[in-house]
Amino acid sequence: MVLAGGTGQRIGSEVPKQLIEIGGRPILSYAVEAFDTFPGVDEIVVVMAPGFGDVARAIVAPYPKVRAVIDGGTSRTDSTVNALAFLAGEADDARVLFHDAARPFVDHAIIGRCVTALESFEAVAVGQPVSDTIVGVSGGFVSAMTDRSALVRFQTPQGFRLGTIRKAYQLALADPAFQATDDCGVVHRYLPDVPIPVVAGSERNLKVTHPLDIQIAEHLTPNR
Repeated sequence: MVLAGGTGQRIGSEVPKQLIEIGGRPILSYAVEAFDTFPGVDEIVVVMAPGFGDVARAIVAPYPKVRAVIDGGTSRTDSTVNALAFLAGEADDARVLFHDAARPFVDHAIIGRCVTALESFEAVAVGQPVSDTIVGVSGGFVSAMTDRSALVRFQTPQGFRLGTIRKAYQLALADPAFQATDDCGVVHRYLPDVPIPVVAGSERNLKVTHPLDIQIAEHLTPNR
């Protein structure tokens, strides 16, 4: 599932950021191509910002593994819920990867590590060690400091046995206090007995979020 439901507000774009071109191609095309050319991926579903489905279909038309382009929601969580609804007919033991389209440079090595982990586990995360010191702040003052050797920055894809992520979201959506920024967090909170191994990501697997990220991504495109 390539999640492309974002609207580009933080990047200051009039179109969803996944439609912005870098290296002469839309960001979305890079992410889809990475999965389309990976032998262990059977099919791809793109979850697109509402109103831009036709544009996305034109972009992904060259990639034969794309099964469908469906509408996302107003939040990342809503887009995942829409994706799970689309997969309602699939078996619980199916393996599914959720990837942010705004990470155009995911590579086959990362995808492969996720696929391999799902042979033994029900969930898998991708992470990179942090290089900065991360602190907790309360009222403008430092309130907590954590040993950075125990911290990683999450990336995507995140992978799951379909039955596991379904169950986690069923429990989450029944919780009035539910809020999440990523899918592994939902599993960790609502299915705490499910181990989530973390496989290595890459510094190149950046997320395009702010205007500076566009400039960095331009320098990382393969045709430079």
